[in-house]
Amino acid sequence: MNGVLIVNKASGYTSRDVVNIISKKFNTKKVGHTGTLDPIATGVLVVCMGNALKIIELMNNEDKEYIAKIRLGIETDTLDITGKILKEEKVENISTSDIKKALSKFKGTIKQQVPKYSAVKVDGRRLYEYARNDIDVKLPTREVNIYELDLIDCSIKDKTIEFSIKCRVSKGTYIRSLIRDIAYELNTCGVMVSLERTKHGKFTLKDAYNQDDILNDKYRLLSIKDVLDIKSIVLEQSLLEKVKNGQVLPSFFKEDRALLLDGEKEVAIYEKYIDNKVKPWKVF
Repeated sequence: MNGVLIVNKASGYTSRDVVNIISKKFNTKKVGHTGTLDPIATGVLVVCMGNALKIIELMNNEDKEYIAKIRLGIETDTLDITGKILKEEKVENISTSDIKKALSKFKGTIKQQVPKYSAVKVDGRRLYEYARNDIDVKLPTREVNIYELDLIDCSIKDKTIEFSIKCRVSKGTYIRSLIRDIAYELNTCGVMVSLERTKHGKFTLKDAYNQDDILNDKYRLLSIKDVLDIKSIVLEQSLLEKVKNGQVLPSFFKEDRALLLDGEKEVAIYEKYIDNKVKPWKVF
């Protein structure tokens, strides 16, 4: 089974849970996802099967869009509402304009500290392993891009402040970390109450199928050609065997990369190489 499924992940499932469900449904172990969603999160999860696993790297590089709900005055070890509470404080004298001003400071390229409950590896171990064993470790920082960041609603009542943001971000951005840092900018603390990924690359919630849809065969399995926005070239017979064998060839396209086809079947992705030549990036 080869192809890509756009899944609308439900809350309470890990991304790995979704992979396991799809693996069992299609009776294949060749299943993987792009862009992990936390168990609390919902929304667009791109799942690749078979040959499509080879394009996960390209899919991971695409921008993602989220809607997140934030509560100020609470800090947890996981940076979301499900975690162990580390601190609680009263939040006063923060207005909608204060929140908008804080958000404006995070647009563009920023440095972000990775959450300790994450799958990022330090010295060969995932950070959540250190966290679960109460082992202190220096959390790495990474540079990410926040392309859009807007306040979409705000509730201030009974000294409880909750607000929702919509953001479009680069790969590797942790929304929990972004929320933590926004709260710090407001001179308080805060946690993520909910998170929905509304878009991954060109795919939105309208393109996604929930678990029941998939289990009841109400889905569309996309091809590699369907999901990649790169030039497609149908190969002549003289080139087909050479491409299947992964040969370096004289350049026959202008773009950085091209998807090469045998009729409708994907054969390989080739990329620019030295001396006006092209070489295989992935062979299917």
